[in-house]
Amino acid sequence: MALGVLAAGGAPDAQEGVITRAEALALAYPDARVTRDRVILTSEQMVAVAARARVGMQGRIFPRYIARRDGAVVGRAYIDTHIAKTERQSLLISLEADGRVKRVDVTVFFEPAQYMAPSEWLRQFDGQVLHEKLAVRRGIRPIAGASFTGRAISNAVRRVLALDQVLQGRASGDPAP
Repeated sequence: MALGVLAAGGAPDAQEGVITRAEALALAYPDARVTRDRVILTSEQMVAVAARARVGMQGRIFPRYIARRDGAVVGRAYIDTHIAKTERQSLLISLEADGRVKRVDVTVFFEPAQYMAPSEWLRQFDGQVLHEKLAVRRGIRPIAGASFTGRAISNAVRRVLALDQVLQGRASGDPAP
């Protein structure tokens, strides 16, 4: 796996439950060759992503990782950095080749530890596509005592799913064939 460049992504004094980007990518795409690039959205793409996601945009630059096995794309992953409550959180949101969520991992979390989403809670996003119920208190369970974190993560997953749809040229909610 080509992750040498990825190792420099961890947060200083990382809390328990936070993993590096390289670790998250290895879990999501074992035995795949992972390369990194950067997506810079146009104004039109930003509007399209925000409209599909129905959440605010946090910027126009998104680090993206493309996983390939035997030359075929097996998935894409994006970093979404945002404010959880008052501090920064970064998620690596890994997608299947068809655009479904493969897994969500916390790679940076500067809030107090009690506000961090448990990994079991994050697993409820696995296999999801962008749809109306992909939000806290609709189809996603809330996190007791950490409602800001739950909302921020749900919004980030919605944003990344919409971003991937726009970049892959898919209609809203349609996974790739």
